[in-house]
Amino acid sequence: MPFLIAAIVLIAVFAAFLWCIKPNLGRRSSMRPFEECYIAHRGLHDNATDAPENSLPAFKKAVENGYGIELDVQLSSDGKLVVFHDADLKRICGVDKALVDCSFEELSSYPLADSDERIPLFEDVLKVVDGRVPLVVEIKKEGDCIATTRAAAELLDSYNGVYCVESFHAGAMRWFRRNRPDVIRGQLSMDYFAWKVKQPWIVKLVLSDLMLDFVSRPDFIAYDHRQAYRFSYRLLRRLFPAENVAWTVQSEEELEKAEKIFDCIIFDSFIPKADRPKGVVRR
Repeated sequence: MPFLIAAIVLIAVFAAFLWCIKPNLGRRSSMRPFEECYIAHRGLHDNATDAPENSLPAFKKAVENGYGIELDVQLSSDGKLVVFHDADLKRICGVDKALVDCSFEELSSYPLADSDERIPLFEDVLKVVDGRVPLVVEIKKEGDCIATTRAAAELLDSYNGVYCVESFHAGAMRWFRRNRPDVIRGQLSMDYFAWKVKQPWIVKLVLSDLMLDFVSRPDFIAYDHRQAYRFSYRLLRRLFPAENVAWTVQSEEELEKAEKIFDCIIFDSFIPKADRPKGVVRR
């Protein structure tokens, strides 16, 4: 009897785990535009040139070369939705301040990576892209993430182009699930243990193993391609035919390996060979 009870408990726990990690199914056809081109991470950028990451020139170069674009949005202190990745300005602007503590006017005074470029408004980026290539919009978790989510959704409502949204913050994708259910949404994740993120181990376990998918039921999973070995992610790929997006591929060698597993590829630090055929996706 104790063995039977233990077996029932284990089966129930495993069933609950599968329910938690199960993504939304049935909308893979909507991801086709993202499969048909490589996605340039923060635009087609080089921080040693006049086209640094998340800048208007980097986005223009991506469009001109036919690449999709991945970018990051967050709110300034005065509620302007800007395109910028880091929580603070130190790495790219050389200023030791959090972005959410700065007004857009102040942000506009800081150069991006010693170039003549400045942090752009999201609405200006949308005008530059103008629906010509697919757009992957990451909602950053810094500051008021839900306010950022609402602001992004309001601008995207009038955008005439193919796009999807993604975030590490399950609550942001839950907002889209409830308020913009037709928008393709994705859960960003990685092996939080390998990245040595400063969080309690239980939090890292839940996030690494995608156990908050039940919150947002994402249409796709965007995972660090170097950590596709993680058991829960491998199990998810085998049991649930959801779209899988690789971030961030940085060489031809990594690209060759990633295309054997992932449907969509986000890249930076190199230019993929134009004549490379898409690899056979293996689940």
